[in-house]
Amino acid sequence: MASVTWAQVLAWRMRRQYLDPAADVSATDVARRLAGVQAQVASAAETAVALRRTGPAPGEVPRALLEERTLVKTWAMRGTLHLLPADEAAAYLVLCSAVRNWEKGAWQRTFGATPADLEAIAAAATGALAGGAALTREELTTAVVEETGSRHLAEVLGSGWGTLLKPLAWWGVLCHGPSRGTNVTFASPEKWLPGWKGLPPADEAARTVVHAYLGAHGPATPDQFDTWLMRKGNRKRDVKAWFAAAEDGLATVEVEGVPMYVRERHRDELLATEPTSSVRLLGGFDQYVLGAGTGATYLIPAEHRGAVSRTGGWISPVVLHEGRVAGVWEDDGGEIAVTAFEDIPADLLEEEKARMRSLLS
Repeated sequence: MASVTWAQVLAWRMRRQYLDPAADVSATDVARRLAGVQAQVASAAETAVALRRTGPAPGEVPRALLEERTLVKTWAMRGTLHLLPADEAAAYLVLCSAVRNWEKGAWQRTFGATPADLEAIAAAATGALAGGAALTREELTTAVVEETGSRHLAEVLGSGWGTLLKPLAWWGVLCHGPSRGTNVTFASPEKWLPGWKGLPPADEAARTVVHAYLGAHGPATPDQFDTWLMRKGNRKRDVKAWFAAAEDGLATVEVEGVPMYVRERHRDELLATEPTSSVRLLGGFDQYVLGAGTGATYLIPAEHRGAVSRTGGWISPVVLHEGRVAGVWEDDGGEIAVTAFEDIPADLLEEEKARMRSLLS
């Protein structure tokens, strides 16, 4: 079996993810290539897109979301908000829904809802959104209560609405619509997204998502894929079945002795990749970090993980050197303050600081 080093893998991932170099691509192209862009923090998502483009255009992400509707914002991997290409979003939702955490007693006790409650909410929400109008959280709650006549569901939605709406997103009932002032709205994907075809079968969804993930974050094992998808919350037999469904077009390589999957079409390119010496600054919650996971010691030194993965689920902006996380940075009143974990070439770092300042201004 052919073998590569982590230095080669990281250089290849940087090129695949439009980091080294950036590319003349659209916001939707970026989301497609990265297997989604985390958008829990909207500004971080826009930074992630902009730094991968040779000619960043202000407002491109909102245009793709609201005018072109080639991107959709919805709850996806790890239960967090993501930007997904609209024509592939359903595949991601299918695999996310397989976690079925709402069937577990601990989840039901924590959020005060049963599977039957979720099904009632989903049915009522489907009806409320069927006319094509986007509804705020309050409007959607009112519609659900009026349809079901259940005060219990009103209480449940009032206390844990975000958690309870995630399964509805995965079931294709709702996605984020256009904001109304400071209020988030929800819309039916069937009404909001041109060409929405509903949820595909699991094997078809697996081929789309596994290939997309490996095309940006490979080589990887099924376990690493599951960590990215739902923090290892899925049944191992499901993950095994997904990789079996996706096996046509996959190959294996050894990464420093560990067999991993890669897309067959990328294998020779990966084997020929030379390590990189580049320096890049990434914003918070960047997919380069999230795709590997902050527990990946080949990417983030174990002793510095706490500086990257902080309390409250915050993922720091990072400095890459040779593809590894070599430090973190913050915007200090217009100046970029770097905390380095290792020696970083000063000239390359200054160039990256200047580029990032232009994106943040």
